[in-house]
This record gives sequence, structure tokens and C-alpha cells, in this order.
Amino acid sequence: MKIHEFQAKQCLRKAGVAVPKSLVARSPAEAVAAFEELGGRLAVIKAQIHAGGRGKGTMVEVPEQHGVQLVRSVDEVRQVANNLLGNRLVTIQTGTEGQTVRQVLVEEGCDIDRELYLGIVLDRAEKVPVLMVSTEGGMEIEKVAAETPELIHKEHFDPHVGLQGYQVRKLCRRLGLTGGSVRSADKFMRALCRSYIELDCSLLEINPLVVTKEGDLLALDAKINFDDNAMFRHPDLRELRDMDEEDPAELRAGNAGLSYVTLDGNIGCLVNGAGLAMSTMDLIKLHGGEPANFLDVGGGAEVEQVIEAFRILLDDNKVKAVLVNIFGGIMRCTVIASALLEAYKTVGFSVPLVVRLEGTEVEEGRKILAESDVDIINANDLTDAAEKVVAAAG
Repeated sequence: MKIHEFQAKQCLRKAGVAVPKSLVARSPAEAVAAFEELGGRLAVIKAQIHAGGRGKGTMVEVPEQHGVQLVRSVDEVRQVANNLLGNRLVTIQTGTEGQTVRQVLVEEGCDIDRELYLGIVLDRAEKVPVLMVSTEGGMEIEKVAAETPELIHKEHFDPHVGLQGYQVRKLCRRLGLTGGSVRSADKFMRALCRSYIELDCSLLEINPLVVTKEGDLLALDAKINFDDNAMFRHPDLRELRDMDEEDPAELRAGNAGLSYVTLDGNIGCLVNGAGLAMSTMDLIKLHGGEPANFLDVGGGAEVEQVIEAFRILLDDNKVKAVLVNIFGGIMRCTVIASALLEAYKTVGFSVPLVVRLEGTEVEEGRKILAESDVDIINANDLTDAAEKVVAAAG
């Protein structure tokens, strides 16, 4: 589960992590009031959307405007807020359509001496969290990792014990932090690692992490993703979820118990099992097609879930053909065949449908489809299915 920057900073502030003073605004008038409350001298206005790259992103309606802007007067605040609120921001993570900005964060300015990077994720190989830091703050960490990996320094920590003082000192030496900055870093880094565990985060990233002229560490930006499977422990955090920022099709699929991710292609995929779904998409691309989605109906989907899956697929006007690829283990091929026919009656198929069935009750399932009057393109194996669906979509 993702949250906005201002929400992430609220969480960090409660945990004792240093963040700048800021206020959220949902109208130009609120932005002006926030600016004046923060001192009325220097502030930053940041568009609040669930996407990175806001500082370099551009507004669709006002291309010369970016998602993060410095303001020094009430007139500038009013103009920038008016340009951002209600308009769409396009960044490297939003796609060409962009995302609508419904709120902005008005944050006090600070005297920046250096910009650093800090991030915490789970190292699945080591089975413990890892704190990563770099001197390359403000840059895309993926680019740093690809081009200058030696500039990323890591410390794994025990989730039951937390980050230790000697680990902080090691990281400070690598970052070139001395004196009072080391004491600030000790409090800052240990509080972040504690928050990562206590809040059941899957990602906690500060980019940039700034060192002020006074030598203090400050989270100038903050990104937190939570582990969905742990949210039953955090009813207060569940309330931070912003449905306006999420893909409607993905929300709809989640409510039906389906795993769905929207992609950019034109071939809809309905598969049981995440690994098989990935393989299906790979084969589609190998044969020159582009998948429109990742859709895993799971091993024990009911007929109604499969029907809803078809509704979601066919509501996407980019979809020009659909590939159903089922390996019947727990899921029986007869259930899928019956669901296909029921979906045809309920939804109707407006695009070519390619079906590949294999596994439990496969012969019975194929017979159900063969004896129906539904126009289905049968495939013998996954390669045959990929070739046929790419041809049908083309």
C-alpha cells in the first residue's frame, strides 16, 4: 500500500524523525494560508501524487510548470497552487496521461549543505532488512546502482535489535559525516530503521536526505510503502489509503480476490498462477505481441470470479484479443470452461478469444467448449497459444 509524501512525513514525525514543517492544501486559498503560517518568506510547493520524479515532471495543461516549485511570495504561492491543483502531472512513473493533483504540500525552506540518499528494503537473500545510503542524493537510485554501484553503502540489521551505533558510524564515515552530524545521523537512522519494522513497511526511502548548514539531518522527501499482508495490524494506516490514486481496474480486481496489474499492450491475459502468468506474458512478447495486463485468478477461483475477470479485461478498450491460459491443478479445467461459457452469456466477447487448457479434467473441459456455440480459438500448448493470440490481436 502506497501513501503520499505528507502522510509519510506524519508517520516519521511521530517516530521522532526530523522532517521540515509543512501543511497540506487542497485549494489556492489554503496554500496561501499555509505559506503565511510557515513564516511567509520561503517555501516549497509539492504536488502530492503516488509517483516519483515530481520535480522533473511537467503539468499537462501548463507544460512549463513542474510538480515541485520554490515560492517566495503570496502571489507566487497562489499562482503555483492554481497551476497544480486539479491539473495532471506527468512524470517518468505516471505514463503519458499523468495523474491529477488533488492536494499540495506547502513546506518551509531550509539551508541545504549536502544532499544524500537513504533507503530501507527487505534483502530477501539475507532474510533481513538492509539500510542503504549514498552520497548521490536527489538522483534516481536505480541509475546510481547501474552506473556507480560503489557509491551505495549497505548495512543489514536485525529486526529485533535494530540498527546499532557502530553501524551508524561506519555509514557516516562513508558519507563523510563528522562532528554533530554523526550524532544527528545516529538518532535519524536508528529511528528510521525502527519505524520500518514497527510500521511493517516494504519500502522506506528518503531522497534527498539533506544535511543542513547547522549539520543536522532532515528528511526533505519521504516515500513509504506498506506490506499489504500486515495491514490487519494497522487499522490506522489503512485509513491513509487514497483510492483516487489507484487504478480503478486494479481496485475492482482486488475486491474480487484477483491479482491484476494494468499494462500498456493490447492482449488481455487470464491465467491461474503468478509464475504461469509471467511466462504467458513472456511468450506473448517473444512472438511480437504486448500484454495488456497481468491477471492471476489463483488456484481456487469460483465461476463468479472468472466472470468478473472477463468483465475487467473487456472493459479495457485497448484489448484486441484475450488469451486464457489455464493449468488445472487445484483449479479444474471444467470450472474454467463453464465460467467461459457463463461469461459469454453474461458479458459477451467482442474480441477474439484464444484458450489453452491443460491439467485436471482437461478433456472434459475441452469437450464443454467444443460442444458450445461460442467462437473460441483452441491452442495445443503455450507457444501455439501465444502465436495465435498475437495473430488475432494484429
